[in-house]
Amino acid sequence: MTGRAILRLSPIALLVVVAAACGGGGTTAPTVIPPAGPPVAPVYLVRNGKLAPVARAVPARDRAHLLEALSQGPLPFERQAGFVAAASGDTRLRLAEQVFTLTALHPKEAVTIDGKRYTRSDFEAETPVILVESPLPFAHVKSPLQVSGTANTFEATFDYDLLDASGKILAHHFVTATSGTGQRGTFTFTARFKIKYGQRGKLVVYEESAKDGSRIHQSDIPLTLEP
Repeated sequence: MTGRAILRLSPIALLVVVAAACGGGGTTAPTVIPPAGPPVAPVYLVRNGKLAPVARAVPARDRAHLLEALSQGPLPFERQAGFVAAASGDTRLRLAEQVFTLTALHPKEAVTIDGKRYTRSDFEAETPVILVESPLPFAHVKSPLQVSGTANTFEATFDYDLLDASGKILAHHFVTATSGTGQRGTFTFTARFKIKYGQRGKLVVYEESAKDGSRIHQSDIPLTLEP
């Protein structure tokens, strides 16, 4: 049996959360649907100790509204997926959250915070080796899935798997970024898939260890796949 629950949030971080619950004690499948009207912007939180974006609807993509959305921290279902706000005592990671949030639309630009100028490159240590910036977690996506972000992997290559709700691989390939091996580059790729009905899924990006072939630097992006 399927049910729907709508959670209305503040005007700054207005999102509609649809929870599709399976009967008999099944799991809940939260997804985020940006409402019509306010623009959606990425806000950078922390996941597994590194920066990770989530979607927020804001009245305008200006500095004040972006920082206000950031200050609200993760939503409950995002916490369940491992997203947290940087600890109050972690000054550098909190600064990185602000810099990445404010430069999301223009990644090469610098921003001034407390009288100092920063760019994204100042926070390489706070950035995951493979950073997927689109699609954002919990997005509704259709084939062909367009993926983009930055990476700093060995010889600029990494792999991805697109999985359906059962864990079946719908698409797999390797990706080559514009640079790597110590220098972060950008990447884009397209994943095509076929499904008969809408369902939860996830995009998994990872690097294969040159030492033993094991997966390293893995990141999972939860998605809702649509036919």
